[in-house]
Amino acid sequence: MLVIMAASLSAALTAEATGWGFLNGAAFVAACVVAALLVRPSDLLGLTVSPPLAYFTAAVAAECVLTLGSTGFVRALALGMGTRLADIAPWLFLGTALVLIIAVFRGLPSNVRDFSDELNGRRPRS
Repeated sequence: MLVIMAASLSAALTAEATGWGFLNGAAFVAACVVAALLVRPSDLLGLTVSPPLAYFTAAVAAECVLTLGSTGFVRALALGMGTRLADIAPWLFLGTALVLIIAVFRGLPSNVRDFSDELNGRRPRS
């Protein structure tokens, strides 16, 4: 999650400075793929739900930095977040879908079974 947040934050600030809007989405998708490939198989379940939350956190931080000092900070932050989330929506869907696809092949179904067993008080399957 930290990789996704750091990449998203730095890409958002870089995209704003350079004007390359695609950089924000491309960095998010790349960070999602890297995170899905490098995380331990036992942590896949947590990773599958976190990319949108990680991006949202990074986007709020980036918008706070970009709107500091402007009049009507809350209004500017709300407008900036709305615009940013609308622009990034297809990239968010793509990055999250890639995380899910990679996680399924890396062992997500067994993590879901183990989690279900733990919640229902059953002994883990071997």
